[in-house]
Amino acid sequence: MNGDLTQTETVLMLIFVPAILLSQSIFLFTNARKHGHNYWLWGILGLIQAPVPLLVYLIFARKILRRDPDELK
Repeated sequence: MNGDLTQTETVLMLIFVPAILLSQSIFLFTNARKHGHNYWLWGILGLIQAPVPLLVYLIFARKILRRDPDELK
């Protein structure tokens, strides 16, 4: 095996990669809008790459690593 993708693998990637990027972008856009963040920025970043924008949003914008669970509401 020399690292080339088969035709089946290529077709699967052409289906799943856009689906993952689009669903991530929609989630980031709607969640950022709901919580008062810059939703256009997060939506566009979600279309570019996965999963880094999602992780950055959850850790820094939503601050999911807080110690007080009451602050998450």
